[in-house]
This record gives sequence, C-alpha cells and structure tokens, in this order.
Amino acid sequence: MTGPLPPRRVEVLAGLSVAIDLGLGQPAEHMLRSAVIACRLSDRLGLSREQRATIYYSTLVMWIGCHADSQEYARWFGDDIAVRRDAYLVDWSGLPYLRFLVGNVGRGEPLGRRLKTMTDLFRNARGQIALLVHSHCMSAAALARHMGLGADVEQAIAHTFERFDGGGLPGGVSGTDIPIEMRVAQLADTAEVHHRIYGVDGAVAMVRNRRGGHFDPDIVDAFVADPDALFLGVADDPWEQALWAAPDSDTRLDGAGLDDLLVAIGDFADLKCPCALGHSRGVAALAEGAAVRLGLSEADVDTVRRAGFLHDVGRIGVSNQIWSKAGELTAAEWERVRMHPYLTDRVLTRIPGLREVASVARSHHEHLDGTGYPLGMSGTALGRPERVLAAAVAYQSAREPRPYREALSVSDAADRLERRASAGALDVDCIDAVLAVAGHSRPRARRTDTLTPRETEILGLVARGMSNREIASRLVLSEKTVRNHVERTYAKIGASNRVGASLYALQNGLAGPGDG
Repeated sequence: MTGPLPPRRVEVLAGLSVAIDLGLGQPAEHMLRSAVIACRLSDRLGLSREQRATIYYSTLVMWIGCHADSQEYARWFGDDIAVRRDAYLVDWSGLPYLRFLVGNVGRGEPLGRRLKTMTDLFRNARGQIALLVHSHCMSAAALARHMGLGADVEQAIAHTFERFDGGGLPGGVSGTDIPIEMRVAQLADTAEVHHRIYGVDGAVAMVRNRRGGHFDPDIVDAFVADPDALFLGVADDPWEQALWAAPDSDTRLDGAGLDDLLVAIGDFADLKCPCALGHSRGVAALAEGAAVRLGLSEADVDTVRRAGFLHDVGRIGVSNQIWSKAGELTAAEWERVRMHPYLTDRVLTRIPGLREVASVARSHHEHLDGTGYPLGMSGTALGRPERVLAAAVAYQSAREPRPYREALSVSDAADRLERRASAGALDVDCIDAVLAVAGHSRPRARRTDTLTPRETEILGLVARGMSNREIASRLVLSEKTVRNHVERTYAKIGASNRVGASLYALQNGLAGPGDG
C-alpha cells in the first residue's frame, strides 16, 4: 500500500507565501493572487517564458525579507505587522510618506517613548530607513538563495524597494536598471491590495497616480488597457489558479528535497526573533532522535522531524512588539501568542502531503492535562508524535534566551521538563527520550572560514541579535574593538548584514544557545 504523494515544490512555496501574508497583515493568499495578476501582466507585455517564471516566484516571495528585520521595524514603529499593512495604501514618496512615518513611529507606545523614538529616527530619517531597507533586501536575497529559488529571483527581489523615478532605496536604482521582473511584481502586489479594498476603479486610480514615480509607465499603460481581465476570477480560488500558473507546477519533491526546503522555511520563521535562531532545527533534531529512541514508525519519525522544522511558522503572524517584550504580557497580548500554533496550522493544511505534519505541528503547545493552547486538547487527543514534539519544544525553548530571561543551563532545563512531567503536562516517556538525546554531544561541521575563537564567539552573539554595544558590555571589550571583530568576521564569511551572518552561524553550528 503506497502512501500519499509527496507535495509539489510550488505547493510548499505557496504555503510559505501564506506565511508571508501573515507578517504583512494581509489576508491569506494575497501573494498568490498577486502572482496570478503578475503572470497575466507578463503575458500582456509579451515577456519571455524565463522572465515569466522569474516574475512568478519574485512576486510570490518578494516580501520574504521583511520578517527577518521585524525586530528593527518594531524598534521604530511598534507593531511591525500593522505598519506593513498600512504602508500598502501610501505612495512611499514626498509629504504623504512623511506624514505616514510621523503617524506610525512608536505606534502603540506611551507618548514619551514615541517622542524619543521620533527624535531618534528623524535625526537621520532617510539614513535610518535606508539601513532598514538595505537589511531587508540583503536578507531577502540570502533567503531566496537558501531556498534554491535561483539567481534571477534573488536579483529581482533585491530591488523590492526601488522606484522607477530613482527615489527608492537602498540604491536609488531607476528606470530599466530595475529588473523588469520586479517592476511587474511591484505593480501586481500593490494593485491586488487596492483592488481588494477599493475595487477595479480604485486599483486603476492608484496605478495611474504612481505612473512614472513608483511604477514603470509602460507597465502601467499595459495594466490600464484592460484591468478587468487581469483581475477576472482572481479571488475565486487563488490557490488553484496560482498553482496552475506556476512555471514548474508538476515538479514533486523527493524526501531529501522536501526536507531541504522545510529546513529553509524553518530558518525563515526563526529569523523573526533573533533569540529563536536555530530553534526549529534544534527542535527537529531532538524530536527525531526521541521518536527513533521510542520506536516510532519510519513514517512517524519523518512526520515529527518535519513538524519540528515547521511548528513555529505561525510566529510570523504575531508582532515583534509582543515577542520582544521583557515584561509581563497583557491578556490581549497573551491571546495573540496563543494563536500562533493555529496560524501554523492555517499555513500548513493547504499543502497536500503535509497534512499529518500540520496536525502534529499545531499541537506543539498542547498539554496532556488540557492546560495547553490553542485548543486545550488533553491526553486522549494527543498521539505519541504530538507528545514527542511538545517535549522537544519545551527543552529547546528552555535552552534558548528570551527577552524576559537568560537561557537555562542543561541541568536547569532538564529539571524544568521533569517538573512539568510530574505535574501531568508533558509525557514522562517522551521527556526521558528527549533528555537522553540532548545528553549526546553532536560534532560540528568542518569549516574553512579561519575565524578566531573570539570572532566565533562574537558571531554567535551577533546572530542572537545583540548590538555592538551589548556585545562589548558582555565581553568587557571596547565598542570599537567589537566593531573591528564584526567587520573582520563578516569579511571572512562573506556576509554583509546580521541575517547573512546569522544564516552562516546556523549552517555551521555556531549559533547554539548561550547560558547567560
């Protein structure tokens, strides 16, 4: 008896696009609808098959980098998701954009803190925003490469914030120097939002208003020639329409190819919060080892490992204003945290071949005694795979720092799990298996980067989101010395920003949890 077919590559990437929607504050399948519109526009412009393929995937994942800089967005704008949602309705140029910035700096913060943040930002607003945008673009390109999307897609999404008139960021690239694939993707992405809110007439008015500024005049003219045809039926079943429009719609992933892509998606989700870097990989390794130790079937071991990679995708739908809070959460904030496993389920259940994985992944915070979330399921509803994953998540999380505490030591993390098992929240056998796996040292991969021990240590702290000043304080060094170490480290590993350094640290086993 054969099992279900493995998912197609485009199905997994379509699921990823739904996760991107969460972080943009847009309804599910926004990016899918945008990709359909972009492909139709590509056909109208008479672009080549290769250009159309690049347009499809560039549109689908053009905002992948925005979640990697959520911490920085939250620093300036409070609720990073809300400001991204509202930014779709504003042309990022001139007085309207300035008013938008003023209205959103320190959003949701007390007045005194808002004024201080506003002062800090507007001391060099363009420079600060340029730094943020540069980080986004470099992160997006690195993630696209990490997911195997190809050099053309990588190049296109590095221009996400550029404008046809040259007033964009980070490079002020203008006109046809911006890849045609991104010029089409930009218009399709923004037009989808305005069409959904204001209808065809509203989308046309927006596109015409930005002609020659944000958008390429030739693409605008092609769009307004027959906008109804571009939007025809796009809201009916965007998932199926987007899969049909994909350039490689029949390509299925084998087991190794699927795992490679799921690892990349887990890394993408973890970049939402620097303190969670490597979390999904760590959970997957613990869960897989524990499942083998407990004698689970090969199919269940695969399911548990893949659920470990993907369980925290729903974190993307919760603002970093909450994830980075050091104090006690309000009832409303805690309710949003409790929703993230549901959001994981919402992303994964659309992907055929991953529905069992989705079922396990959404249960990673459920407890045997019914005190977990989001559904408060009890032991009778939780199988062995769900129990293994919950134990692995609990241990890995304990070993990682959080804004409200340092990472727990190995012994303290083990004690914490044993207390929770004794209280009836976690499965005793699964806890024992996870702790047994955690007790084995794992060799690190060989590297050829010539990093010194100090540079390796600093790279790990950079990957955890610490600033040069914080690293200097922690290691009792001058800030200038730390900056020099960071610059040399980046040069040796070929990174240009924190996200690139984080991915390198993660891939080379240099981002393990610290003990405070």
